[in-house]
Amino acid sequence: MAEEYKEALLEKKHKYHEGCPGCKVEQMKQLRRGYPYLELSFVWIIVLSTSLPISSLYPFLYYMIEDFGVAKTEKDIGFYAGFIGCSFMLGRALTSVFWGIVADRYGRKPIILLGTISIAVFNALFGLSLNFWMAIGTRFLLGSFNCLLGTMKAYASEIFREEYQATAMSAVSTAWGIGLIIGPALGGFLAQPADKYPDVFSKESIFGRFRYALPCFTISAFALVVTVLCCFIPETLHNHKQDITADDDSYEVLEAASRESGKKEKASQGSLLKNWPLMSSIIVYCVLCLHDTAYSEIFALWANSPRKYGGLSYSTNDVGTVLAISGLGLFTFQVFVYPFAERLLGPVLVTRFAGALMIPIQMSYPFIANLSGLSLSLLLNSASILVNVLSVSAITGLLILQNKAVDQSQRGAANGIAMTAMSLFKTVGPAGAGILFSWSERRLHAAFLPGSHLVFFVLNVIVVVGVALTFKPFLTTARR
Repeated sequence: MAEEYKEALLEKKHKYHEGCPGCKVEQMKQLRRGYPYLELSFVWIIVLSTSLPISSLYPFLYYMIEDFGVAKTEKDIGFYAGFIGCSFMLGRALTSVFWGIVADRYGRKPIILLGTISIAVFNALFGLSLNFWMAIGTRFLLGSFNCLLGTMKAYASEIFREEYQATAMSAVSTAWGIGLIIGPALGGFLAQPADKYPDVFSKESIFGRFRYALPCFTISAFALVVTVLCCFIPETLHNHKQDITADDDSYEVLEAASRESGKKEKASQGSLLKNWPLMSSIIVYCVLCLHDTAYSEIFALWANSPRKYGGLSYSTNDVGTVLAISGLGLFTFQVFVYPFAERLLGPVLVTRFAGALMIPIQMSYPFIANLSGLSLSLLLNSASILVNVLSVSAITGLLILQNKAVDQSQRGAANGIAMTAMSLFKTVGPAGAGILFSWSERRLHAAFLPGSHLVFFVLNVIVVVGVALTFKPFLTTARR
C-alpha cells in the first residue's frame, strides 16, 4: 500500500531539475505520444554495431592462421585459431562489471560513444594484423572495450515509456542475434577480395596485401557512422540525487515507503547469489553458451579444413553462404515460431526438447562430409539451420527463466552476473574447441571416434550435461 501511495503522489507532482539530462528525458516521455520509431532505430543500430565483429572472423580464421605461418602443419591451425577466438571473450569477461559501474556514474552516452569508437578502431586494426600476436592483442582490446550490450539494456529501459519496455528489450535481443548472423556472412563474402574479385581489387592494393581487412573495415565504417549518429542521442542518467517531493501531510508516508524500498533493495542485492532459481538457470545458460561458442568455431574450422582430414574444403564464400541461410532460418523461427512454442510448452520444456534434438543432428555432421553436390548442400544447410535454431531456442528459454527469477528492480544486477559468467565460459569455448579440433585431425584412423567424430561427440556431451541440469532438483523455477 505504501508503495502504491508513493507512486500515486509522485505521479501527481513531478519535479524536474533544470540542466539534468535524465529529467529532460522523463519530461519528453511524459509529453510524447505515438510509437517511438526514432528511439527504436537508434537502439537497433547501436546493438547491431557491437554484435557484428564478435563472430565475423570465423569464416576466414582458418586461412588467416595459415597466412600467419604460425602453424607448422594444417593439423595445428585449429589450435592457434582457438586462442584468437577466445581473446575477445576474455577481454569482455574482465571488464563487463567495470563498464557497468562507469556507466552508472558518468552516464550511458559516454560509454556508448566509447564502445562504438573502439569497434571502429580495434576491429580495423585486427584486419591489418601482421602476425598471430597482433591478432590476439587487437581482439582482446576489442573485447575489453565491448561495453555496449549491458549499457544498451539499461539505456533502452530508460529511454522508452513503460508501455514500450517489452518492445525495447525485444529490439536489443533481435539486433544482437541479427549481428551474429550478418557478421559471419560479411566475413565469408568479403575476405580475400583480391582473389575472389580481381577486377575490383588488385593484388597491389591494401586489400590485396591485407586479405582480411575488407570485412573488418566494412564493420568499422558502419561503427563510425553509428558513432556520429550517437552524438545526437540524449543522455538518460540523472545528475542529481532523486528527490521525494510531496505535500506535508504525505511526507511520513513517502519516507516510510522509501525506507521500506531501500531495505528490500539491499536485502535483494545481498540475496541474488542465494537465489537458486536464478543461479541454477545461469549455470545451465553458461553450459549451453559454451556449446554455442564451441560449435560456431568448430563448424567453421571443419567446413574450411581439407577433405582428407574429414572436412568439406569449403571456401570463405561457401561458409558465408551456409551461415547466411542459417541466419535467415533462425530469424524466421524466432519471430514466427518460438513465441508460440514457448507459450505452448513453457521455457523449461523448450530448452529440454531443443537440447535433445540437437544431439542426433550433430552426430550426423561427420557422415554429411562424405556427400557431395546437391545432396551435401541440402543436408548441410538443413542441419546448420536446425542446430542454430535449437541452440538459440534453448538459450532463450533460460533467459526467460532468469528474468522470472528476480523482481524488475534486480534484473540489472542479475544480468551483470549472467554476462560475466557467460563471458568466462565463452572464453574457454573457442580455445578448447581449437585445441580439440587440432587433436582430432591427428587421430583420423583411431578405433574409437576417429577424426571429426570426436569433436561432434564432445559437443554432444556438453549438450547432454546442459539438458540433464534442466531437471529437478538442480533447475528450479520461481513462482511469481
